[in-house]
Amino acid sequence: MKTFRKLRVGELIREELGKIFMRDMEFGAFVTIVSVEVSEKLETAKVKVSVIPEVKAKEVFDMLQEERRRLQFKLLRAINIKPMPRLEFGLVRGDDPQLEN
Repeated sequence: MKTFRKLRVGELIREELGKIFMRDMEFGAFVTIVSVEVSEKLETAKVKVSVIPEVKAKEVFDMLQEERRRLQFKLLRAINIKPMPRLEFGLVRGDDPQLEN
């Protein structure tokens, strides 16, 4: 049962974070959420994003790090789960095998 909840929370975070990115964030690049991995106890959610063009990746990553708390607050209001996992962002490069599904 815990695994199902973990997967469901990951999908909810991916869906809602995507909406927040489209509605509230100006990246100046095409940003895609590749995956969201939630820890067993829902303590952290590792959000992997890809950025096109890749030259903007560092700028986008820095923006996500800076806005992390605000994004967590918006997620909490949107999906209302307790505990809300702490967001951790990571970049996926174009040649990364994780992009191949």
